[in-house]
Amino acid sequence: MSIVLRKPTKFSRFAFYSVAKFSSEKAKKQQKFTFCTQGVAKENNSQDQKPQLSSEEATTAAALQQITTSYSNKGYALDVTERTVLGRPIYLDAQSTTPVDPRVLDAMLPYYVSQYGNPHSRTHAYGWATEEAVEKSRANVAALIGADAKEIIFTSGATESNNAAIKGVANFYKERKRHIITTQTEHKCVLDSCRHLQQNGFEVTYLPVNKEGLVSLEDVKNAIRPDTVLVSVMMVNNEIGVIQPVEEIGKICRERKVFFHTDAAQAVGKIPLDVEKMHIDLMSISGHKIYGPKGIGALYVRRKPRVRLEPIINGGGQERGLRSGTLPAPLVVGMGAACEVCMEEMERDYQHVSQLSERLIRQIRSSIPHVVLNGSEVHRYPGNVNFSFAYVEGESLLMALKKVAVSSGSACTSASLEPSYVLRALGVDEDMAHTSIRFGLGRFTTAKEVDFTVELAKRHVARLRDMSPLWEMVQEGIDLKSIQWTQEH
Repeated sequence: MSIVLRKPTKFSRFAFYSVAKFSSEKAKKQQKFTFCTQGVAKENNSQDQKPQLSSEEATTAAALQQITTSYSNKGYALDVTERTVLGRPIYLDAQSTTPVDPRVLDAMLPYYVSQYGNPHSRTHAYGWATEEAVEKSRANVAALIGADAKEIIFTSGATESNNAAIKGVANFYKERKRHIITTQTEHKCVLDSCRHLQQNGFEVTYLPVNKEGLVSLEDVKNAIRPDTVLVSVMMVNNEIGVIQPVEEIGKICRERKVFFHTDAAQAVGKIPLDVEKMHIDLMSISGHKIYGPKGIGALYVRRKPRVRLEPIINGGGQERGLRSGTLPAPLVVGMGAACEVCMEEMERDYQHVSQLSERLIRQIRSSIPHVVLNGSEVHRYPGNVNFSFAYVEGESLLMALKKVAVSSGSACTSASLEPSYVLRALGVDEDMAHTSIRFGLGRFTTAKEVDFTVELAKRHVARLRDMSPLWEMVQEGIDLKSIQWTQEH
C-alpha cells in the first residue's frame, strides 16, 4: 500500500525521483512522494515498472549517487524513474542563490505541518520540541565554522548580518572609536552600511585592491589607527570569486586589538573555515547560498574575547538580546540541515565544482578569442567564473543566452546598467566591465550543462561580434586604442 507523504515538490534540475520511506523494518507500508529538479513533479504509483535508463540518465544518476546513499542510510529508497525536458533554462547562477537540497526540504516540512510550536514558548511540548530543533540547527551552523553554538545568532540573511555586525559594533564603541576599514569590492550592503555610518560622524577607509582583486596586507596594517574599531573584509567575493587572505588579516587585527568582521556568505559550506584559526570576531552567513531556504542567515559573534553589539532590532530580547523577533523554526531547521549536508559533502562538492570550472574555463578560452577571466586565477573559489567577452555588450549576451540562467554580476546590483564597481576597482576599463558574464557552478551542475553553455556562448558571441563595427576593425588589424574618437555636439 502506498501513501502520498506530501504534495509533489518542484525543484530546478534534471530528473524525476521517487522517494520511499519505510514505516517499519518489514516495510509492510510504503510512504511515497515524488519530486523533480526541472519542472512540475507528478505522482508515481507504480511499484513494479522501472524503465531502462539511457546513458545520459545513467550519468545523471551517478552524479547524485552521494545523495542516494545519504537517503538510503536514513531509511529511504531513491530511484530515478523518469527524465524530462520542460524548457526551463540551465541554472548557472549559484552565487545569486542555490536550489533547496531535497534533504533540507525533508528536514523542514515537519516544522510547517506538525511541529509548529513557537521555539520561545517554554510552557508546553510544542515549544520544547521546536526549541530543541532550533538549538540542534544552531550547533550545526557552529560546527561548520569551528565556533561554539552560543556564538551563533540567527538573522533573516547575510544582509541583516552584515548590517548588525558593522552598525552594531560601531554604535556600541562609538564613544571611544569611530573609524572603520573595509575594501572597495565589498558587497553593496557592507558599503551602504559604512556610508550610513559616515553620515553619522564615523570615518571609513575604503582600501583598494590589485588587478586580481586582492587587498594588500600592508595597506591593512597602514590603515589601522588608534581609533579604528572594526575591519570588514569579504572572504569570497560574490562577483569574481576571489578569496581574500582572511587569516592573515585576522592575525593583524588581533595583534592591533581591532575587531575583524568577514562577510562569508559565498564561503561558508564551500571551503573549510575555522573562526579560531582565522582570528575572526564576526562572520556573516547566508542560508540560501548553501542549498538552504531563503529568508534565514546567521551572525557569528565571538564570546572570548567578547565582542559587544548594539542591536539594530529591538523587541522581545530573543537571540541573547542581539536580534529580537520570533525565530522562523522551519527556516532555521532548513539552514541547520544545509550546514549538516555541507559538512558531509564539502570535499566532494569542491572537487565536483573544480572539475566543472576547469572544463568551462578551458573550453571558453580555446573556442572564443578575446576573453578575459576576471579576478585571481589562483586565489579564487572555482564555482565562480567571471568572464569578460571583448566587443560584446554584456546585456545583449545575457539576453542571447536565454537558455542558460547566468548574470552580469551581483544579483543585488545586476538590474543596474552601470558597469560593475567590483571590476572597475580591479582596474578593468568601462568597456570591458560592460562585457562581463558570471557563471555560477554548484552541487547539481553537470558537465553536459557546461558543454551546452559553452557551445551556446560560442555561437552567440560570434553572432553579436559580427554585428559590431569595432569587431570588424579589430579583424582588419586596426588598433582601437590608436583611434582618436570625436563627438559632435
